[in-house]
Amino acid sequence: MPIKSRIRTIPDHPKKGIMFRDITTLIKDPVGFRLVIDNFTQRYIAGDVTFDTIVGIESRGFIIGGALSYTLGKGFVPVRKAGKLPSEKLSHEYELEYGTDTIEVHKDAISKGMRVLLVDDLLATGGTALAAAALIEKLGGIVAEMAFIVNLPDVGGAKKLAKKGYRAYYQTEFEGD
Repeated sequence: MPIKSRIRTIPDHPKKGIMFRDITTLIKDPVGFRLVIDNFTQRYIAGDVTFDTIVGIESRGFIIGGALSYTLGKGFVPVRKAGKLPSEKLSHEYELEYGTDTIEVHKDAISKGMRVLLVDDLLATGGTALAAAALIEKLGGIVAEMAFIVNLPDVGGAKKLAKKGYRAYYQTEFEGD
């Protein structure tokens, strides 16, 4: 059974007309979770994309990024929602469909020239991924690639990332919003 079939779809969440792609059913399944991590591990162990550390976006990016950091022997850097990090941090505010949000990273987490693999569960509009990339670059890091389990191509995030020059990899896609 492939990855896509293990992802639950919840109609009309968070609002009418949206088909929410819920990866919790995928990661609670030990075979499904292993398929996800093995797929990413095989891709990045091949060495076609070189990077020094993995950055995961709160919160599901922590699950995937933490496991991948372990399998690849790389460090892990969390990008968190505002107010969650205890040390000196850098913040970035970005637009959402319904307002704004802010994410943060510790200032000492990424050094100049460090190559980063940016990880999250799902690529929709691309807003959060672009905000995380902005933080990485403000600290002097380089986004080597962005990795997602799911891409929603009709929402347009992959096109936005490509337009900005970012490489993105995803394991599966769902049509529609």
